[in-house]
Amino acid sequence: MSQRWLRLFALVMIGAGNIPTASAQAEFPYNRDLILDARPMRGSKRVPIVAVEQNGRAQIDLWCKRGDGQVTIAGDTIAITPFGMKDEPCTPERQQADEELLAALLQVTSWQMRGDVVTLSGGTALRFKAATN
Repeated sequence: MSQRWLRLFALVMIGAGNIPTASAQAEFPYNRDLILDARPMRGSKRVPIVAVEQNGRAQIDLWCKRGDGQVTIAGDTIAITPFGMKDEPCTPERQQADEELLAALLQVTSWQMRGDVVTLSGGTALRFKAATN
């Protein structure tokens, strides 16, 4: 009889959302550096990083450009709006990579986190590793 009550209790708790299920979306990794899953480009050690505060303000550091942004997150949807991007001296190859990455960030519509990997999806899937330090 007690096992029946335990099963009923477990079903009620899962239905009420008090026990996380495998399909539950992880919380967005606010206040952590999200490092693009890419090797540095030739002649540089730099890799693009995005950091998002809980209020949606973002710091965006690309291959050459740096600036701010606004990020809006609702469930698994996300919108990124970079602004105030400032150019730093760099090669034409890295400048082109910045333009392509900015365009991809503007097309992002959803996000997913598995372990420490955040995938931003839209026109192009972008994989970022959440810094663990």
